[in-house]
Amino acid sequence: MSLIVSIAQINPIVGSFKHNIKLITEAITQAKADHADVLLFPELVLTGYPPEDLLFRPAFLKKVEDSLNNIAKLATDIVVIIGTPLLIKENGNNSKLFNSACVLRGGQVSYQYAKQYLPNYRVFDEKRYFRCGKQDGIIEVNGHKVGLLICEDIWQETPAINARDAGAELLLVLNASPFRSDKSAERMLLLKKRSIQNGLPIVYANLVGAQDELVFDGESLIFDRSGQLIFQAPTFDSGVFTQQIPFDKSVKPIQAREHHKEQSIYDALVLGVRDYVNKNGFPGVILGLSGGIDSALTMAIAVDALGADNVEAIMMPFRYTADMSIEDAAQQAKVQGVKYREIPIENIFNGFMDALSEEFDGMERDVTEENIQARSRGVLLMAMSNKLGKMLLATGNKSEMAVGYATLYGDMAGGFAPLKDVFKTTVYDLARYRNILGDGNGYKEIIPDRVITRPPSAELAPDQIDEDSLPPYDILDAILGMFIEEFQSVEEIVAQGYDHETVERVAKMVLLNEYKRRQSAPGIRITKRAFGKDRRYPITSHYRWHLS
Repeated sequence: MSLIVSIAQINPIVGSFKHNIKLITEAITQAKADHADVLLFPELVLTGYPPEDLLFRPAFLKKVEDSLNNIAKLATDIVVIIGTPLLIKENGNNSKLFNSACVLRGGQVSYQYAKQYLPNYRVFDEKRYFRCGKQDGIIEVNGHKVGLLICEDIWQETPAINARDAGAELLLVLNASPFRSDKSAERMLLLKKRSIQNGLPIVYANLVGAQDELVFDGESLIFDRSGQLIFQAPTFDSGVFTQQIPFDKSVKPIQAREHHKEQSIYDALVLGVRDYVNKNGFPGVILGLSGGIDSALTMAIAVDALGADNVEAIMMPFRYTADMSIEDAAQQAKVQGVKYREIPIENIFNGFMDALSEEFDGMERDVTEENIQARSRGVLLMAMSNKLGKMLLATGNKSEMAVGYATLYGDMAGGFAPLKDVFKTTVYDLARYRNILGDGNGYKEIIPDRVITRPPSAELAPDQIDEDSLPPYDILDAILGMFIEEFQSVEEIVAQGYDHETVERVAKMVLLNEYKRRQSAPGIRITKRAFGKDRRYPITSHYRWHLS
């Protein structure tokens, strides 16, 4: 006893019905060719995930309805289960919006299941848009009872238990589960637990692709009724995958694919950049290549995402720029084959200083002059972006963004920040990982070695290094991880062996610089608490004065 199930792990674009219908149509054609009984799509695949406040627009929801009815005409000789928002009348009253799994068969929409548990934490705010479903989703396919669940439903115990008690022989789960560096193992453990708990096979279809700050890694999964993994789709790649699902016996399990942290993060960053640039229609990107590690890693990611022909690097030296920075930037640009140019900022800086000479007369030099250097570069890069039509990539990392070690309208300028959720220590790990991969022909030093080994510096003052202003990055990142991601207090962090004065200084810097982060470019989420939708702190707050 079995069913043949196809999983459509596809990459939709939010709001692009034309693109999404094309992918859906192609998947239906492929599943029919594979003689599948059921084709399972991810959550909200018709609109893309998350559609956010597009769901408040009546014309958008009308387009959803019309598109769904047209797709349903293709559902002949196969059952198609597709994720979509859907207006449904509740008890004869006004229609309410539900996050739904629609069952298409016989050329029409034959059944709708509404998601029962709506996540409202971290990046999720589904209760802003949807009502909770109340009914178990049980359908019949070729004489077998099949239970439907949507994403958060499988993370809660009750929906799967209720489906089993209603006679389900198989659970089909539609998902839009975003990537985190530790998420794959967490999903595996959960699905194994649910299949053992209920004695049911589980087919888990996940979205792939990137939407703004979220990346969806795919890796759709199938577990048999005894909790053994029997299928694992590729990560960060699209496809239609067809498998026979046994009901009455366990089958030979497969070995779960090993995930290396640096590889997973790097692949997520590459996909995030590729989809953000391409889905928004940019012909390519530019970036400031400083000879430092952040811009070096950003350029490597951009080249892997878009190809060297679509990446342009600009070195903007000043009197404090070390010769080795200029040499290393030129070397990396040559190795990766990108268009490269040097534009000194001395005259730009001097022009600003001349204009401000009377205003600054009699005042000592301070961080203002350093920021004018950074802003000179920001103006230059944005002018190039405007003129060329290419998007500017900001190159700052999470450690810098956390403590405000960045200049508004300077090095923070840009349309997208690939490293925004990447701590500095992880930047080093990823740079070493990229060099291990090499160029495919045995050459390893994609990022020059001394870029990785030299002390990091903003090069805005003579002999400046980051540790003049910040704790060593291994200490800083450990404190930031506990304070930002684990919500630990100063006292709790100090109790783990960290210096009280250092911890309090770092915590105050985090809270004082919320105003900068609100004005920063979006970036790719890889941790459980990114700066963006994950973290919504007030700018005006006196809480920082009560840290200790």
